[in-house]
Formats: sequence, C-alpha cells, structure tokens
Amino acid sequence: MNIMNKCMTALVLLFFCITGFSQTERNPYPKTITVNGSAEMEIIPDEIYVQVDLKEYERKGQSKVTIDKIKQDFLNNAKAVGLPDSAISIAAYDGFNGNPWLRKKNKKDVLLSSITYQIKLKSSRQMDDLVNRLDDNATSNFYIVRTSHSRINEFRKQLKIQAVKSAKEKALYLAGAIDEKIGEAVTINEPGETFMPYYNMRTANKMVNQEGQQDQAEVDFQKIKFKYEVTVIFALK
Repeated sequence: MNIMNKCMTALVLLFFCITGFSQTERNPYPKTITVNGSAEMEIIPDEIYVQVDLKEYERKGQSKVTIDKIKQDFLNNAKAVGLPDSAISIAAYDGFNGNPWLRKKNKKDVLLSSITYQIKLKSSRQMDDLVNRLDDNATSNFYIVRTSHSRINEFRKQLKIQAVKSAKEKALYLAGAIDEKIGEAVTINEPGETFMPYYNMRTANKMVNQEGQQDQAEVDFQKIKFKYEVTVIFALK
C-alpha cells in the first residue's frame, strides 16, 4: 500500500507540474493591457466623378441636331475647361424613337440617339465652367456619381499609423497610473475604417461686396471624412 500511495503521489505531482508548464507555455504574457486608438481626417475631394446624359433633339422648323455634332461639341467644351482624354469615358449609348402615339400623329419615325459620358473633374470651379458650356437642349441629365481624392491611399496609410501610435500613447499613461510599464505589442488588429463620403452638389452662397453688388462665392464640396479605430494589446513588464 505504501508503494501504491507513493506512486499515486508522484503521478499527481507530475500532473500538476505538466499542467503548470502547459499553462505557462499557452500564456507567455500573464499581464497585459488592451487599449483602443483612433485617428481621423477630413479632406476636400479633388476627384469628382460626374455623369452627363446627352441626346439628339429637333429644332422647330429645322433638321435634327445629330448625336455626332453633340458629341463633338461636348468633347470640345471638355477640352476647353482642361479635361484630358483620360478623364472622359463613355458610360452608355442608346437610341429612342419616342412615344408611338405621337409618332403616328405627327407621321414621324425619328430615332433619337443618346450618349452618357462619365468625366472626372478636379474641382467645383471646373465643373461650373463645363456646365456653363453645355448645350441645354442636348443635356438631359448632369449628376455627381461619387467623390474621391487622388492621394486617398496615402491618407489611409497615414491614419492607420496614427491610430496605432495613439493606442501606444494611451497604453503608456494608463499603465503608468498603476506604476507599470508596457512591453512589446502582443496583438495589433487591422484598423477598422469609417468612411463618410458626400455625394451631394455644393450649394451656392451669395455674398455682397463693398459696392453693394452680389458676388457668387465659390463654396466647395463637403469634405470626405475618414476615421480609423484600432485595438492593441501590450504586455506589462
């Protein structure tokens, strides 16, 4: 019995030693601190994506204004406001022959073609310059699809770095409050992005100058807001 008891005691001690060793291996950082960091930025877009719908039309007592002429006039106007060919693409090309009842009444069977361009503008001023040059009869629609910025990837990278640095700064003073020091970073999660673009058109603001005349003040697009939040776990020394 003594031998049996000694064997059982040895096995129990061995079990606890192995268990304790395993727990140490599973958790090399017994003391940690978990903090959140954030960074945000607002930028004025310098890439404004706009769609323009153009269509053929008939002038009273005159022949139809063809889609070829409308296209050529539009491209010339786009070039005049500084748009390169790379900033213009065709989004759609259609034909429409109108209401069947009206065609029968007027004894006409005219196919009216239309084309949709997507263009990338740099500013609201450039957009205004183009709008002022458009043929009102040929232009059936003009709207903003989305806004962006040419350095958007660079800004995203900067904000992610700032969010992680913010988390480290927070960990330093929180740990210092209990006389602890932070060690290496145990876990850094990929920062989650909150992206709030604004698609609405800018609104015009009327201002009165010193001579009492109204001036059209340029009010730019609302800013695009980026915000990144990250969770970082640091070891405590």
